Amino acid sequence: MDPRLAKAVRFVSLDVDGVLTDGSIWVGSDSLDGDSADPPLDLRRFHALDGLAIRMMQRSGLMVVFLSGRRSAAVRLRARELNIEEVSLGSRKGKLSALRGMLARRDCTWDQAAHLGDDLTDLAVMERVGFPAAVVGAVPEVRGEAVWVGTVPGGKGAVREFAEALLVARGEWEGLVAEFREGGRFGS
Repeated sequence: MDPRLAKAVRFVSLDVDGVLTDGSIWVGSDSLDGDSADPPLDLRRFHALDGLAIRMMQRSGLMVVFLSGRRSAAVRLRARELNIEEVSLGSRKGKLSALRGMLARRDCTWDQAAHLGDDLTDLAVMERVGFPAAVVGAVPEVRGEAVWVGTVPGGKGAVREFAEALLVARGEWEGLVAEFREGGRFGS
């Protein structure tokens, strides 16, 4: 990972399905007849290693956001657990427009932004940010735009792998680990 690019990053956006999760979407209903007026259940499986990695990026001063093409109550819940202040789920204007607004609200430029993605819906964002990154299972077009490609599949600690590489390149990883050696705790 290029330390110059890593040190420029102030803002990290994470795709959800295929990055924070393995891409599986579990949909069900608690209605016996399936015709309930209640919305269907929406479930996602998140990895604890990714949660701690997000906390570590936040601890280092990086703004971390979720950027997904799908609406999901489960993702909103996970964002609350991790103190993610900005979440865009299923924006009709698309991920690029959503991220443009997020960056403006945080007074960040595109060059200060990183995005970790996996599918074609991430392409426009990856072509624009200063630090495009991809998980190992990303489609070829996304891997082709990435300056960093991981080795860990989405939902299996891919965000942790990215965060560690980013924080090592920024020279911040060892200091964060030292906080744990001293009994610190960020939660995950």
